[in-house]
Amino acid sequence: MKKYAEITSIPYLGAASTEPFAFKYYNPTEVVAGKQMKDHLKFAMSYWHTIDAEGADMFGSGTMDKSFGETDPIKKFEKKADFAFDLMNKLGIEYYCFHDVDIAPEGKDVKESTEYFKHMVDYIYDLQQKNNKKCLWVTANNFSDKKFMCGAATSCCADVYAVAAAKVKAGIDAAIKLGATGYVFWGGREGYETLLNTDMGLELDNLATFLTMARDYGRKNGFTGDFYIEPKPKEPTKHQYDFDVATCMNFLRLNNLTADFKMNIEANHATLACHTFQHELRTARVNGSFGSIDANQGDPLLGWDTDQFPTNVYDATLCMYEVLKAGGFTNGGLNFDSKTRRSSNTFEDIILSYIAGMDTFALGLRKAVAMIEDGRIDSFVDERYASFNSGIGKKIVDKSTSLEELTDYAMGLGAIEVMSGRQEYLENVLNNIMFNN
Repeated sequence: MKKYAEITSIPYLGAASTEPFAFKYYNPTEVVAGKQMKDHLKFAMSYWHTIDAEGADMFGSGTMDKSFGETDPIKKFEKKADFAFDLMNKLGIEYYCFHDVDIAPEGKDVKESTEYFKHMVDYIYDLQQKNNKKCLWVTANNFSDKKFMCGAATSCCADVYAVAAAKVKAGIDAAIKLGATGYVFWGGREGYETLLNTDMGLELDNLATFLTMARDYGRKNGFTGDFYIEPKPKEPTKHQYDFDVATCMNFLRLNNLTADFKMNIEANHATLACHTFQHELRTARVNGSFGSIDANQGDPLLGWDTDQFPTNVYDATLCMYEVLKAGGFTNGGLNFDSKTRRSSNTFEDIILSYIAGMDTFALGLRKAVAMIEDGRIDSFVDERYASFNSGIGKKIVDKSTSLEELTDYAMGLGAIEVMSGRQEYLENVLNNIMFNN
């Protein structure tokens, strides 16, 4: 098998190929449903897992060395950035995203950390220009350091709140400089372990104030992209305030933030909330808040966020069905918030993992287009709800009826027969589409 240094680019060789360092389904310039495949998918590299993570978990130390032979903190992060853009070039990925601490070392205090961060933003800006890449979104890691043990924007300590604000301001400044079209808030510790020591009302009010200040600062200083909330129900906090899409939408509506905030939906977070990936995407879509996606998958036998590279073609197909129905990505994209397994500990494994994820979503896109073009599933749903196209049903949809009129109508009804949902038939239709070449 080839070594990392021997690989210059990953070609598209088609489904019949057995070459491991080749795409079987992802053909970036192929036109599918009116757009090039790369524009449908907008793949992005996740800096934290791909460039920094070394295979450590809660039970063991790292299995990879990503120091690139450097001990000086700044030089090490410069080498990491060089590797990041080299990797993107090999894979043909146009976008990347990061937390502040992913790209720069932390200093002895907020001021020094911010200076390091600004230096690395400038360094990455130059690499971005030279390599013709784009920043999908930026975020701040306001959850790892011990000061954030009780939250950031929901901390019980006002000083911590201020530090979190400074980090977000620096992140928004970076997003503006790098031309990012998104800024993400993941409330890793915005929640509680027990209500016995928690003022929930104050915490939620402070969180709303924080997001409003960030929105106002961004808009005032020229950020025109989307602000994103990334829902997650638990882990590391027992209960997080951004539990799922529906919870987030309630919070955004209550605080008049829906015009600027959309959802950044992660597959593994959906399953931790006991939802399907498609459920969270559909909920965002019907609420007008679909924005961006963290593409990964979890292990149903493990109860935590395993962040595996996505290989489930059914999930990818139903995901891309929702994306297509939402009109496709605008400011968002598909970020691989995924990490190689701890025992897959070579740089070649990183490339193979990205190939697997990119091919999975490319095949999912192809099959989602086939679902829509086939029409059987959409036609069945239309037929199932046909009673709302005329008569009393149309009045319900148009909001032109009343409880009294509905009661009078119901009094004149005889036996009612509800149409079969035919779930098994539809699941077989999906199988037929999935395996019909």
